[in-house]
Order: sequence, then structure tokens, then C-alpha cells
Amino acid sequence: MSSQTPTAVLVDELKSLRDRVMGISESVISTTDGLLVAADTAAVHPESAAALSAAMLGLGRRTAAEVGVGGLRDVVTRCNSGYVVVLAIGEQALLMILGDEGLDVAGLHRESPATVRRLSELLGMVPAV
Repeated sequence: MSSQTPTAVLVDELKSLRDRVMGISESVISTTDGLLVAADTAAVHPESAAALSAAMLGLGRRTAAEVGVGGLRDVVTRCNSGYVVVLAIGEQALLMILGDEGLDVAGLHRESPATVRRLSELLGMVPAV
């Protein structure tokens, strides 16, 4: 049995993703109503990021439903100095990733499905299809 706390296990998963994908600087797991679950951050306020990410995910889901393009998988926002990516973890959680200008977006899309599945399992959720 692991001696790590549940939050530490989640943070380890976030750090593993950061190690595998070039350009990830910070990440936050939250509920879809904006409550912080776990964070691997240094510069951003994790509670604020959790709340804003939930709003981004909600708007993305509503937009996807309205235009009829299927269930939402992620929201990618490209900014002057980097990226904000929000990934759905099932119906009740999300993963927000901050990346610098060099974020390997293709690598993130390649690595994120397995990470989302692992996070879903760690959170005790049924993975989104």
C-alpha cells in the first residue's frame, strides 16, 4: 500500500505529464464547479485557475452541444506567451494545463488521453468515452 496521500499521487501524475510533454509549466485538477483538487503550480494561484478553468470547460461544453459537434474533449486557448488547455476528466473533473510558447501541442494531444484515464481512475471516476 502506498504511503502517499491521494493528493500527492495526483500531483505525481501531473509532474509525470510535465516531464513527458515539452513546454508544460503548470497544471491544476479541479471539479467542474471550480473547486481545487490538486495542483502542480509555482506562479499561478491554483484556486483561481481551478475556478476559471471550470468556466472555460462549461462554455466549451455548451458551445459543442449547441453546434452539434459531439462531446467536448478539450479547450485550447493560444495566447501571446503560451497556451491554456482544459481537458475534461469525465463529467465531474477537469485538468487545466499551462504551457509556454514552445508547448508541444501534438505531444500533449498524444499523451493526454492516457493521463486523463489515469486521473479518472485515481479520482474514482468512470472515464469519459
